[in-house]
Amino acid sequence: MSDLRDNTAESQYELDENGHTSFARYRRADGVLTILWVEAPPELRGTGAAGRLMARVAEEATQNKWRVVPVCGYAAGWLRGSKQYRDLVV
Repeated sequence: MSDLRDNTAESQYELDENGHTSFARYRRADGVLTILWVEAPPELRGTGAAGRLMARVAEEATQNKWRVVPVCGYAAGWLRGSKQYRDLVV
């Protein structure tokens, strides 16, 4: 598995696993990371890939002291269900 990649041209974080890429589309402004959409390709669905991506994105937000607005239902559920990262949610 590779490291989290910030594809600024596409405004998305990306995580490669087994030759496939999961992504989280975002907007960033004024210390707030808005997560618009999280998606894992069909080949990675059910493997926990989206959760591993969210853990990396949440860690990035923590390190940068960003607040997080999860527009995506998956991101919202994942963050609110995480004892470690739920305090990031605005």
